[in-house]
Amino acid sequence: MDAHDADLKKDLDATLRTRRELGEEYESALVDSFLEKVDRRIDSAVDRRVRRQLAEQQMTAARDSRSPTPTDSFGERFGFGIVSLVLAIPLSAIGGGVAHLPGMLVAWAGIVGVNVVQAVRTNPGLFGGRRGAGRGDAWED
Repeated sequence: MDAHDADLKKDLDATLRTRRELGEEYESALVDSFLEKVDRRIDSAVDRRVRRQLAEQQMTAARDSRSPTPTDSFGERFGFGIVSLVLAIPLSAIGGGVAHLPGMLVAWAGIVGVNVVQAVRTNPGLFGGRRGAGRGDAWED
């Protein structure tokens, strides 16, 4: 039994003693008074819980708003594409010079692989996955 329950029990005992002393004509007023005390306790407990849950929701929203968002700007994608094409020229020459056609195919497979990884990193739902998975959509419960 916690302190609130002990206080409530004391209030009930006091109400019953008062009823015995004053008689049945004050019973209704005493019961109403006791029920008002109980209602106030319930209201204060509900208010505390609501405030706590609201604070938790606000903290969660604040944490989510501060989480880093992936940079998916046009400049980044364009720059990455240009760098890939510029590096493709010497890689193709080296691969073709050393191992002819198989070497060039390996070089281009590596270039394509790096670009696919970059595309998946900047666009998580690109290859069949759900876009924004794990972030909690507004329509989900």
